[in-house]
Amino acid sequence: MAKKRYLRPKFKFQVVMEALSGEKTPGQIAKQYGVHPVTVGIWKKAFMEHGPELFSEDDTVKEYERRIAELEQLLGKKEVEIALPPALAAQVQV
Repeated sequence: MAKKRYLRPKFKFQVVMEALSGEKTPGQIAKQYGVHPVTVGIWKKAFMEHGPELFSEDDTVKEYERRIAELEQLLGKKEVEIALPPALAAQVQV
């Protein structure tokens, strides 16, 4: 039995957007991206019914965005600590 490939949500979205443009047939798109034409139709139908959140896994994207925001905030604090002279930083914390 063939191993099932994992296709990223961004890839699926790109295929669906091309299918929605109507410039190529599903067969042409499938050949270009290396997927079955029926798969293109299934993804297009699912997109039309459920929208882009269908292709993201649970809250993975939201969780990564939240984590990135936390890390950016921490990075900003560390930049301030590095930029301030140690004596000035001690006075501010008092």
